[in-house]
Amino acid sequence: MSSSWRRTYWVVWIANLITSIGMMSFLPFFPSLLEELGIRGGPAQYAWSGAIFGAAPLSATVMSPIWGALGDRLGRKLMVVRSMLAISLFVGGMHWASTPLQLLLLRLGQGLFSGFIPPSITLVSVGAPPERQGRVAGDLTTALALGGLVGPALGGAIAVWFGSRRDVFLFVGAAALLGAALVGLLAVEDASLRQRRGSESGVGAALRGTGADVGRVLANPTLRSMALVVFALQLGLGSINPLLELHVRNLLPADLSGWAWVGRLFHFDAAEPVATRTFATGMLFTVMGVGNLLALPFWGRFGDAFGHRRSLVLCALGSMCGLVVQAAAGGYALLLAGRILMGVSMAGTGPLAFGLAAAETGAQRRGGAFGVVFSARTLAVAVGAGAGGLASPWIGVRGVMLAGAVIVALAVAGFVRGRRASATGGGGASVEGA
Repeated sequence: MSSSWRRTYWVVWIANLITSIGMMSFLPFFPSLLEELGIRGGPAQYAWSGAIFGAAPLSATVMSPIWGALGDRLGRKLMVVRSMLAISLFVGGMHWASTPLQLLLLRLGQGLFSGFIPPSITLVSVGAPPERQGRVAGDLTTALALGGLVGPALGGAIAVWFGSRRDVFLFVGAAALLGAALVGLLAVEDASLRQRRGSESGVGAALRGTGADVGRVLANPTLRSMALVVFALQLGLGSINPLLELHVRNLLPADLSGWAWVGRLFHFDAAEPVATRTFATGMLFTVMGVGNLLALPFWGRFGDAFGHRRSLVLCALGSMCGLVVQAAAGGYALLLAGRILMGVSMAGTGPLAFGLAAAETGAQRRGGAFGVVFSARTLAVAVGAGAGGLASPWIGVRGVMLAGAVIVALAVAGFVRGRRASATGGGGASVEGA
């Protein structure tokens, strides 16, 4: 492994950690931010929370394969820097949003121009040895898991300490700007591993060839079926994330004296319902990050030993159980347990999916393939967030969780049947042979 490969790996790992801490620090608190903007209670708060939460992943779903294919031609390092600068601009700008519509538009812009995960993994992956592709994806996912662990609690602390959730957006913008600077100045990319160009050159030629590149990736039946599995895994999670703060309100007891020691430890007034609710919501995301982080090494080894497809099935089953536990929770402690179970189960999704995609594609088209995998995940989050926000006034937060569990169960059944049919009928050619 060359020194330039190691250097790029560590630079990207640190930049991903910094950026993911920032990104995860503001996501849990959209319902309360909407209250500051005048949307209080009722179906409007549910609907706006789901729409704003899901706007970025929905727009990223469209753009991720395109940015990935452009990176295959113009450079993966350029795509990483572009995405982090976009986060700094659009998320930092949310500090000044004065209406729900402005917040929604900024989230759409964030999704269209950010998306730092696929190009980051691609930049490192193309220089890594073939036998380490799954491990590379898993190691970089560890940085994201650490961000998921630290970010929500830090965001809640910043909101409590400074008295405004808006200050969290400025922190995110600064973190992403630092990440972009690190990658731009220190990461190294081998230009020979990009997509070969024809007689034409420039941005116009790259844009004209992007559609064909994405089409070749989607023509691979293995990648298509894997994308459907990833979509199913993420759907249940995406449907409940924007509603957790509202679920916490119903589960926290009227008497908050039991939270006094927590308030003393983290320096907030536990007797104040708003402060306690904010901290408790952040902890739900944090404990899921802990479970995710601790399980990542296990899923990497398990996938290598028993196969990526079988591991994805187990991820889905664990996620389904986690949703059921959260729906059945009669108190905050059981809700925490359900989040931990979901974090452990979902930990393998990214490394297994990206590892399988790397095995199906060569270095020159890997960005497009990783973009397709990422789009499946972001589409599930976007659809889940909007559907959860619209359905919750009718079936409640618990009903949304149970519906997500049913969808995951159906997806697992379909995937198992499809795998058996593939085993008896033969598979398709890889992207490189298309």
